[in-house]
Amino acid sequence: MSKVCAICGKSKMSGNKVSHSNRKTPKTYSANLKKVKLEGMTSAEYICTRCLRTLSKED
Repeated sequence: MSKVCAICGKSKMSGNKVSHSNRKTPKTYSANLKKVKLEGMTSAEYICTRCLRTLSKED
């Protein structure tokens, strides 16, 4: 699975996991992607949920 949004290009993000003792450990976060086939597309593409919400507002 390609972990990149077809519309906005959102992909893997990085940050720190912070424990109760305030130790920082590197962590990666993946975008929340759904496989969707929209009207203008010939095949199903991976789109982030933020873009799906924006596209549903335009209808």
